Parts: sequence; C-alpha cells; structure tokens
Amino acid sequence: MIYFFAKNNTIFTVSANVKFDNKNLEKLLWLFGDANQIEQKEIIGYFIGPRKEMITPWSTNAVEITQNMGITGITRIEEFFKKDTDKPDYDPM
Repeated sequence: MIYFFAKNNTIFTVSANVKFDNKNLEKLLWLFGDANQIEQKEIIGYFIGPRKEMITPWSTNAVEITQNMGITGITRIEEFFKKDTDKPDYDPM
C-alpha cells in the first residue's frame, strides 16, 4: 500500500505492507512536519524525485527513523518536489 503526504510543494510517499492505524498516521504526519495525508491512489502532475527502481539513502534513513518511533511495516519513504512544468530545471544526478 502506498500512502501520500503533502506539505507545500513536497510530496512524501510511504510504501508499507500494513494498513496504518490512527496513532501511526499521527506519528507520520508529525514526522513530515504536520503534512496532510492525501487519500488518493495516484497524484497527477510534474515532480522531481528518485526513480522507482532506486531506493535512496534518504529513504533508508527515513525508514529507520520510523522504526525507532515504533512504526512497523514501512518498506520505503521517498520525497518528491512538485513542479509547474514538464521540463523543470534540475540536476539529473
């Protein structure tokens, strides 16, 4: 299951093999700086972030933080930045 959280122009995606209860959702909202949960299966738009095939070191650290918070079942967390154009200026590396 994939969960989406949004704060300003940042989208956090959380991949988990469990359904979160309200207590763990509150912990995640706090962790992401009081972000809002987006209850959609897909988000349309242009975003800069990692490829789906590449798990980033940022994700590995974020998952470990959630484990230290007592949240289990998370396999990956990634951060994406919303852009207004399909050709945004960014460093591809």
